[in-house]
Amino acid sequence: MKWKALAAAMLVLFPGSACAFDSPGPRQMFRQMDRNGDRALQFSEIAEARARFFDSMDRNGNGFLDPEEKKAAAARLKDAGRFQAASLEGLEARAERMDANGDGRISREEFARFVPDRLRGADADGNRSLSLSELRALRR
Repeated sequence: MKWKALAAAMLVLFPGSACAFDSPGPRQMFRQMDRNGDRALQFSEIAEARARFFDSMDRNGNGFLDPEEKKAAAARLKDAGRFQAASLEGLEARAERMDANGDGRISREEFARFVPDRLRGADADGNRSLSLSELRALRR
């Protein structure tokens, strides 16, 4: 398997094309996300992983990403070298799309349910699951 391709694909699982701040390698991350071991990522498995990622960003533990927490997450990603300035601007746009009720905060449920357009588009067969070949195609 081309793990570089998988690593690139994993980066699109989260808003702004970012993985967890102190994430494991792509192989380990894929195995952790693939709960049923079928070598594909169901959108439900992606939602579970996104919920865990949300928990790492929800610093005050109130179940919402408040504007301050969104800014802090963006700053941490920038400091970690995950984004260029142009990508940081895209984070806010994605955050607005996740905020389904428009209250200025992103709930854990809103965050977990959100599937980035790039992932939806990669689901070539429409089965709400991403096979390894579909994940590899994301890199192209």
